[in-house]
Formats: sequence, structure tokens, C-alpha cells
Amino acid sequence: MKSLALLLAILATPIASVFSGEPVFVGTKTPSDLVAIDKFDHDDWTQLLQKHVDEKGRVDYRTWKASSPDREALRGYLDRLSAVDPKLPTRLESKLAFWINAYNALTIEGILRTDKLMPIRDHTTQRIGYDIWDDLRLHVGAKAYSLNQIEHEVLRKLDEPRIHFAIVCASESCPPLRNTAYAADEIETQLSSSAKTFFSSPRNFELDGEQLRLSPLLDWFSEDFGATENEMLQRITPWLPEASQERLRARRWSVKMSEYDWSLNEQPMQRKDVRD
Repeated sequence: MKSLALLLAILATPIASVFSGEPVFVGTKTPSDLVAIDKFDHDDWTQLLQKHVDEKGRVDYRTWKASSPDREALRGYLDRLSAVDPKLPTRLESKLAFWINAYNALTIEGILRTDKLMPIRDHTTQRIGYDIWDDLRLHVGAKAYSLNQIEHEVLRKLDEPRIHFAIVCASESCPPLRNTAYAADEIETQLSSSAKTFFSSPRNFELDGEQLRLSPLLDWFSEDFGATENEMLQRITPWLPEASQERLRARRWSVKMSEYDWSLNEQPMQRKDVRD
């Protein structure tokens, strides 16, 4: 009986309400006045990013979590995303900007909504059944989208591999989170910039001796970059530092994937507090 009482007490806590095994829906359900993605602006998302994300793409989760106005502003932005009809005709550029921003905002909401800040991998549990990538869902128009659905069923279908350097899973080895929203009119420049920033880190691209070390993202999503290793290397070459481009073309390399760091991409001053 004591074990049962303890389990009921745990399940009564706010964090357990998220780890319930049931989908957690974010955003309003099907408003009557849906708009096209082309009509949407992401200015309020930029304002939040400017306040809580530094120039290196790390997030001040603790301050954001403690600010009721900014928590409400994030929920308000997610509600606005819900008021879009993705079936209405729209430009590819607008689709890319909308869904990248939606993915990143929903991820931040998932990290902030539990009592204790923790890495995204700790937001999945077989014991209770919650999985942030599948069970946290955003209403957009008439459908609720999980993070996995946004990534695999929407963004990857747009045939733009640079999305993998733009969507952020709140981890150290993920791409840095831009502190401005993606925008349709700037998306080409922004995606190229994000790709170049990603490959500028030795964690994601390093030529060492006879070995080329790459981010495992290029292994996990290899089909998005080409049918062969050579095609993949040719595809990413324009996003590499110029000196690395020349070295890469000069010879054949033994390719190895780096270890992936799933620790939270919080700003450095937060790290001790988060672990405590």
C-alpha cells in the first residue's frame, strides 16, 4: 500500500502530468479564421529568441522558465502557429520558415514545461510512456503535429537538407539555435549561414591526419545528402570553410562519425545549477 501511495503521489506532480503516456497538445484547436502560411510573421518568436538565446545559440532556460510573461509569450506564439491552414497554397520559402520555427519553438516549450530542467533524452521514459518527440504535439489547423512528424513528414519532404542544420533538439551536438526567427524572404541566406556555422565546429567537421570526423546527423539522415558517401561529401562541401574544401578535395579520407553530446544546450552559467 505504501508503494501504491508513493506512486500516486509521484503521478500527482506537474512533471507526471507531462509524462502521462498521453499526447500533450500545445496550441489552440482548429480556429475558424485560419490563414495561409504566407500571411504569417514570426516577429514575436524573434523577440523571445533575442532575450533568451546568445550569439552562440545557447539558451537561458532558467530565466525563460522563471518569467511568466515570456512563458505566456511562447504559448501565445504557439497558439498563433495553430491558426494557420497548412493546406492553403504557399511558397516553399514560407513553408520552410514556418515549420523550422514551429519545430524549434515546440522543442523549447517541451524543455520548459516540466518542473526540472533536463536534457531532451530525459523527456522520454519507457516506465510511464511519454516521449517528447512523439507525444508533445502542436495543433496547426485541423491536425496535431509531433516533433517527429514536423521533421520527417513535413520538413524532410521539402527536399532541403539544410533543415538539419536549422532545427534544434536542445542538445549540445545539435545545431546552434539562431537568435532570430527564420523568415521566408531571408531563408536562403539563413539556411546557408546555419549550415556554415554548423560545419565550422570541429565537433561536426574535422580533418585529422587521414581521418574525416563528421556529425552523426550526416549518418542518421544520409539519404537526404546523397546516395553514396562521395555524393554526401560533395553536397556538404559548399558549406565548409574554404581551407577545408581544398583539403577535402585533395585526397580520399577515412570517414568516422563523432560522438553525439545530448546534454542540454544551456548557457554556460546555468550548467552547475541545472545539474544540481
